[in-house]
Amino acid sequence: MSLAGVSCLVTGAGGFLGRRIVQLLLEEEEALAEIRLLDKAFSSEALRSFGRFQGKTEVKILEGDIRDVTFLYHACQGVSLVIHTASIIDFLGLVETQLLWEVNVTGTQMLLEACTRCNVQHFIYTSTVEVTGPNCRGDPVFNGDEDTAYECMSKSIYAQSKRLAEDSVLKADGQMLKDGGMLLTCALRSMYIFGEGCPFLQGHLDKCLLNKNVYLRFSRKEALVNPVYVGNIAWAHVQAAKALQVPQKAKHIRGQFYYISDDTPHMSYADLNYELTKDLGFGIEPRLPMPLTMLYYFSLLLEIMSFLLRPFVRYVPSTNRHLVTLLNTPFTFSYRKAQKDFGYMPRYTWEEAKRCTGQWIASVVPQRREHLKIKAA
Repeated sequence: MSLAGVSCLVTGAGGFLGRRIVQLLLEEEEALAEIRLLDKAFSSEALRSFGRFQGKTEVKILEGDIRDVTFLYHACQGVSLVIHTASIIDFLGLVETQLLWEVNVTGTQMLLEACTRCNVQHFIYTSTVEVTGPNCRGDPVFNGDEDTAYECMSKSIYAQSKRLAEDSVLKADGQMLKDGGMLLTCALRSMYIFGEGCPFLQGHLDKCLLNKNVYLRFSRKEALVNPVYVGNIAWAHVQAAKALQVPQKAKHIRGQFYYISDDTPHMSYADLNYELTKDLGFGIEPRLPMPLTMLYYFSLLLEIMSFLLRPFVRYVPSTNRHLVTLLNTPFTFSYRKAQKDFGYMPRYTWEEAKRCTGQWIASVVPQRREHLKIKAA
């Protein structure tokens, strides 16, 4: 399987996952004809990283809004493969609902329309395990798969937006293109992604540094999940893209969603932070700040306060019931179907992922300490 000569558009290319996908595409032995990198804005660091890996493949930088129809048509002209990672991730309600919906749902639907008008043949969507759950009851899943029945009742706007966007992508499979061809789509439901440059890891690190190098425990030890290393979820996108180029494989993949995990040991979100940094001398609190039921109702109280204050001031609570449930529900899934259908296997071991992530965290600790010191001054 090869992507030689393919012209590819990666949305969200300046983000945590998008950058890693671009890196792997640029490292391909048989060069792509072109990679177009789309994002609202690119940091100078991101642009430098693309330059380090650029070889025979032509790279085009496209800065613009995914809600701009004209911009999307321009971006999709002459492209045969779209990898759509662009999304707003928000668990706390920091982003206005309308903006989140416009980017995650409407932006995806507009991009699909642009693909059909511009004769794009293959479309891979970066989805999330949150389209499945956990639900508001906190029903657990242990080593589930794509056939696992689960009643999802999540009230999270983010989860709802990703679910509707994924539905749009999978329903678009088989649509006729302007030139008479056919659009083939699939979705990759990623577990929580960790690795170098992870914004969530950096946020937890900051809180840890403020807490005298001890991580706050926000999930109970028994709430096992299976996070995925950024290099492996990026590799899954590349493997799916290659398989879609082969008609015999594409017929099994099209219109399907896949859970993407790796061989990271199952552990709670809080314990993942600790595992990645314990060799640096960081600790972790032994238990939740209060019993789980009390934490849930405390979050409800904060939500009520936010609602009552809404006419006067915008108050965003530091936690909510959905987040408490998400962080404290056992929820693990296998990657067996992805392995069977398009040959996905983790490219990086847990030991490699842990070492690389730990080295990155060690490199940013001094600057984060300085940043927090200046902020407190």
